[in-house]
Amino acid sequence: MLVKKERFYPGLLLLCALTSIMVVVLVGLFVFLQGYPLLSKTGFFSFLLGRNWSPGQGDFGILPMVVGTFAVTLGALLVGVPLGVTTAIFLAEYAPAGIGIWTRRAVELLAGIPSVVYGLFGMTVIVPLVRQVAMNWFGAMLSPEMKTGYCIVAASLVLAVMILPTIVSISEDALRAVPGEYREGSYALGVPRWETIVHCLLPAARSGIIAAVVLGMGRAVGETMAVLMVAGNAPALPRSIFSPVRTLSGNIGLEMAYASGEHAQALFATGVVLFLLIMLLNSCVLLFAGKGVRTR
Repeated sequence: MLVKKERFYPGLLLLCALTSIMVVVLVGLFVFLQGYPLLSKTGFFSFLLGRNWSPGQGDFGILPMVVGTFAVTLGALLVGVPLGVTTAIFLAEYAPAGIGIWTRRAVELLAGIPSVVYGLFGMTVIVPLVRQVAMNWFGAMLSPEMKTGYCIVAASLVLAVMILPTIVSISEDALRAVPGEYREGSYALGVPRWETIVHCLLPAARSGIIAAVVLGMGRAVGETMAVLMVAGNAPALPRSIFSPVRTLSGNIGLEMAYASGEHAQALFATGVVLFLLIMLLNSCVLLFAGKGVRTR
């Protein structure tokens, strides 16, 4: 009886894993089949590199949305990753018990806030702040649409806050998973605490921290509602960090409700590009991480 159970549970776990993979494959296949007619008509690269998005005139170019997605995601990572990793270091290595508990609760609370609330916070706090900074520091150099505050900077700051819970939680777990012998050996050699963290613990926890960055990046790339509320939603190539932009996911969320015919097919094709973009970014990060581990 025990032998049968030992054979049953691995099979059940394998079935669950295959089901998860099948869901991803089916979702990707459905989106691809819906968008393929337009991709085959216009050509993938014409669709990807086209600069004009005018569904009413039959022009479907998503390059401005691709650039906007990259810009907003990069800005969110530049702010969120250092802040998240340093917070994780504080919680894992420095925080007293009482402060650590309340800080973790605050981070967990951030994870439970709906994205529309982040969008409202961005509209009422971050956008006016960005507008004031832009006007005071760069007012003479900005065009009128860059003085509204709805721009790459505002969207990046909102997304940076949204990805913090993922980065902090996973990075802290990775740091805590480093064997205690690493710390003890470093301290025994007379290495100060901060240098132990930088040169010993962080390299040992690299795979977990990279996983946190990848998950945070996926959240930033796929976020829709909060970005719609603060990014400006202009389907044009940005000229500065204060330019309004539209992301790929924002384009789908904004227009799918009333789209039909080729317009709907173009939005599904946008989903195909978004799907491929997330896979490409994840693969590049994981490949870079793998090379880093092999060269150590």
